[in-house]
Amino acid sequence: MTRLQRWLNHDGYYWGKINGRYDEQTRFAVWALQKRARLQVKGEVGRAEWRALDRRLSVRPLVPGGPPDRVEISLGRQLLTLYRDNRPVLVSHISTGAGVRYCKDGRCGTAITPVGDFRVASRAPGWTTGRLGSMYNSLYFVGGIAMHGSTKVPLHPASHGCVRLPLSTSERLFQLVQVGEPVYVRSKG
Repeated sequence: MTRLQRWLNHDGYYWGKINGRYDEQTRFAVWALQKRARLQVKGEVGRAEWRALDRRLSVRPLVPGGPPDRVEISLGRQLLTLYRDNRPVLVSHISTGAGVRYCKDGRCGTAITPVGDFRVASRAPGWTTGRLGSMYNSLYFVGGIAMHGSTKVPLHPASHGCVRLPLSTSERLFQLVQVGEPVYVRSKG
């Protein structure tokens, strides 16, 4: 298991402690690998996953010719990729807007993650609590919509519109992404 965590870390999928346990953060990293390699997302590691790690998957950017440093979010694959010098350095399983109506404290809306070209407008370190819940290391890119760490990052879209990431991955993303960073959200990918 230690070998798997090291390989996942080397390829930008895993940011937890290398502890030799198949814990939640390792499972999230395996999901990201499986999504990126277009494998069945099951969390188990077999020959196909090891081949994908061994091949050092090439990535087709969502925004060809985009700036060298950027965040790309694929709603269709529920995958976030952070680029530095046009190379993916962080790849994460995510959970975005559920697409359903919700009402909270007398205010209603639709849980949608907007598609488009944005920039990180502000950062909020650590845990913060808003009207729709708690967020960790928030990177706001449009209004109240942020990329942030969460204790709940299921395989399906489940947020009110934010981009939920595993906690340890959100720590690394928060270290690397600053105000002004381009964020591209696409429906496919």
